[in-house]
Amino acid sequence: MVFKKVTLIGTSPDGFEEATEDAIDRAEETLENLYWVEVVEQGVKIAGTDGREYQAEVEVAFELED
Repeated sequence: MVFKKVTLIGTSPDGFEEATEDAIDRAEETLENLYWVEVVEQGVKIAGTDGREYQAEVEVAFELED
């Protein structure tokens, strides 16, 4: 098996867990053969927003087709 990893950044005004779920949900909608997700980094954007924007950077791994 050969895998490829891509980096996604999910966002949410509600927290890190929701931001992570945002990224995972998008990956599940657009990629096939997903195997795992690793949370790489978390951050909070405070400039230019009406509150906080939670961000979760995740690496998504999926198997390449033959």
